Amino acid sequence: MSPDRAPAGGLPVPVAVLGTGIHLPPRVVGNRELTESLDTTAEWIVSRTGIRERRWLEPELATSDMCVPAAEAALAAAGRSALDVDAIIVSTYTYDQPLPSTALIVKDRLGAAGALPLDLTQAACVGGLQAVLLAAHLLQNPATGTVLVVAADCASRVTDPADRTTRIFFGDAAAAVVLGRATDGGLLAHHHGSQLSYDVEIAAGGSRLPVSAETLAAGRHYVHMDGRAVWKSATVNLPDSITTAAARAGLTPSQIDHYFLHQANLNILTEALATLGVPPERAPITLDRLGNTGGAGMLTALHEVAGAGRLRPGQAYAMAAIGAGFQWGTLIFRHPGR
Repeated sequence: MSPDRAPAGGLPVPVAVLGTGIHLPPRVVGNRELTESLDTTAEWIVSRTGIRERRWLEPELATSDMCVPAAEAALAAAGRSALDVDAIIVSTYTYDQPLPSTALIVKDRLGAAGALPLDLTQAACVGGLQAVLLAAHLLQNPATGTVLVVAADCASRVTDPADRTTRIFFGDAAAAVVLGRATDGGLLAHHHGSQLSYDVEIAAGGSRLPVSAETLAAGRHYVHMDGRAVWKSATVNLPDSITTAAARAGLTPSQIDHYFLHQANLNILTEALATLGVPPERAPITLDRLGNTGGAGMLTALHEVAGAGRLRPGQAYAMAAIGAGFQWGTLIFRHPGR
C-alpha cells in the first residue's frame, strides 16, 4: 500500500504528552570557532543555515549521558517516576556502542525496572517522530500506561572535522517526552513516506563495509551529505506530508496551532512554512542556537512550547520531520482538554 493510500492512523485511545525535557551539553561552539579550521565565514553559515551556534558533547561522555538527564527532566515534568515507565524508546544513530542496547543502558541508569527497552537506530532525524508514533501505538494496549521517548544524537562524533558541508550543521542534544493516556484529544492522523537514497549516509561500519584502516583513511565512517538533494527532498516532502496528514485529521494547515518541525535548516523551514501558508510564529525555532540535533530537534521545539505551558487544551499541533534514507512523516495531535 502506498503512503498516500495508507489509513489515516487516528487511534481510538487518546494519547497525550504528559511532560517534556531536554539536555544540552555545556560546551557552546559558535560559528567563529568553526571558521578557524574550515574554509567558511560566520556570515556564510548564518545565511545558508540560520545556525549561529551549537553544542558539542564532552569527549569523555556518550549519547546515554545526554539521554538520562533529559529523561529525568521529562519524568519530573510529567509527575511520573522511573518505576511508572512501561517502555523506553531511544532513537539515536550515534548509540553508545553497537551492543548492548542504548535504551537498556538508559533504563538501567534511570532505575526503570519494569520498562521494555526499545532502540530505533537508523531513522536519523525522523527517529524522534517514529518513536512517538510507536509510543502512541503501545499505549493502545491496556497493559501499557506510560511510555518514555528519548531522541538524542551526538553528531559531533560522526562529522568530519574538515568537511564544511556537515561540520557546520550538526549539534549534540537529547530531548525526551513522556506519553500516557488521556480522556480526549490524542493522535488524530499520521502520514509517512520514504524513498531509498544514499545522499545522506555513513557508508562504513556495517556488514557491507566494516570499518577498516582503509575506510578510516577515506573518512567513510563520517556522515556524508548532498545538501542539494536534502533541500529538494525536504522542501517537497515535508509540506506534502503535513498537508496530507492534516487532511486526514479533517484540518487545513491554517487550523493547526503549533508546528514542531525537524530543526534541519532555517531556509528549509521557511520554505516549507511558506508553501503551507503558515505564519512562522507557529513554528518555534531552536536550530539557531542548537544546530541540527537530528532526531532530538523536533522534540526541542515541542519542549520550548510545552515546557513553557503554552500547549493549551484543545489545540491541534503537527510534529513533522525528514531524515536520511530518505524517510519523512507527520503526526497530528489534539492536546486533551476543552
